[in-house]
Amino acid sequence: MTKNFHLPLAIICAIVALSFSSCIDDEFSTSSSDILTFSTDTVAFDTVITGQGTPTKQFLIYNKGKKMLNISSIRVAGESKGHFFLNVDGMKGDEFHDIEVRGQDSIFVFVESRLDPTNQDEPEYLEDHIEFVTNGVTQKVAVTAWGQDVIILNDTTLSKPTHLTAAKPYLVYGTLTIDTLTSVTFDPGTTLLFHHDAALLVKGTLTARGTQEKPITLRGDRLDHVVGEINFDIMSGQWDGVYFNYGSYGNELAFVSMRGNTNGMQVYSDDMSQRSLHLFNSVLHNASYLTLLGVNAWIDAEGCEFSDAGVFVADFYGGNLHFVNCTFANYYLFSAIDGPILNLMNKFDDGSSTHFQGSFDNCIFYGNTGDLNVNELNDIGIYLRNCLLQSSGEDDEFFINCVWGGDPKFYTEREKYIFDYRLHNGSDAIARGNRSYCPDAARYDRYGVDRFTNDGIDIGAYTWVKEPEETN
Repeated sequence: MTKNFHLPLAIICAIVALSFSSCIDDEFSTSSSDILTFSTDTVAFDTVITGQGTPTKQFLIYNKGKKMLNISSIRVAGESKGHFFLNVDGMKGDEFHDIEVRGQDSIFVFVESRLDPTNQDEPEYLEDHIEFVTNGVTQKVAVTAWGQDVIILNDTTLSKPTHLTAAKPYLVYGTLTIDTLTSVTFDPGTTLLFHHDAALLVKGTLTARGTQEKPITLRGDRLDHVVGEINFDIMSGQWDGVYFNYGSYGNELAFVSMRGNTNGMQVYSDDMSQRSLHLFNSVLHNASYLTLLGVNAWIDAEGCEFSDAGVFVADFYGGNLHFVNCTFANYYLFSAIDGPILNLMNKFDDGSSTHFQGSFDNCIFYGNTGDLNVNELNDIGIYLRNCLLQSSGEDDEFFINCVWGGDPKFYTEREKYIFDYRLHNGSDAIARGNRSYCPDAARYDRYGVDRFTNDGIDIGAYTWVKEPEETN
């Protein structure tokens, strides 16, 4: 019985062994027709900050033949000012010899980069090649990057009047502080790239007036892609945020795009009779906690978008608030949303009281969460006039001519990573605002579209532009 059981098993093993040996040949091919194939012909690093290391890219080398191949040489050609480093089969370097690839098998190649400064303001295109020599045949995979020089600000305090210019981006480590009694100006087109946990602290006064053609950008310093074509710019929580300290007044921000942070823009004041912050045609977008916090502060805003946050889009503890033609929206991507879009509090955690004055006029409140934390505003003292709300309700002394249960029909498609808060045809925000609330200075939205051309002004930060019927 025992012999009869083992004999078929031995035969099966022999058949399996012969099967494998017929598929894989341990002999090396020396034919010039047996060469490598690659999973890509170009390893692209997009924009790379010079002098900094980059994330790792990877690709595969395939041997599609049955016989083994010996790659006699793998090296970076060294044709550019960039430095590209390889990891092949677990070994690091920039040149390798006699790398074996079994038949019908593959190996990974990992690529990193550290680019030399280009000594110019604009990004410079850099290209190199990784060369593979197999059986006397040379093959190449291109490696490309845009090298961008930056000005590094490492825990820097600005204690005298200063202009930050658009010539080169600024890379901020730690905290960039505008000191007490100091005025700092960001010129149109200025870009600040914030490293992980970096922040801007304003104790003095900040003037950041961009233009439609040259907006001012505050964002994280990751310029690569998360995966595929999805840029890292879509990620929240990359840096800390912007803080306007007690005693900081007269701050002016126009055409500013701020995104990808944790704590948004926070404004603290103990004097509501002095304006802390004026925002105009600006965007505060994609924060893992909130996009805007005000504590007893006078804040004015016209034509601004506040969008996508893990908890609150806007959170106020008292204040003198005047928001006109603004969009407050929340389709936050990275977690369940843990608060309403607009949070108004007239008491602090310690039980002490504060108070509000002001209004939200021609504003939209809409998204994947509740719009307000309160059903009645008579205890708060804030007016909502000609606003679009997603909740059902009715007007009273503090909700005036509002669009209840409305749908702005945003262009936003969360599942496709499109976060565009302009208005589609058929939006309930079209021509439902009150033109008298919008000052002449805010006549044009951030895209340059005239708010005053329709029969009535549209609600929200963006003026509706009629779409051709075939695109609906």
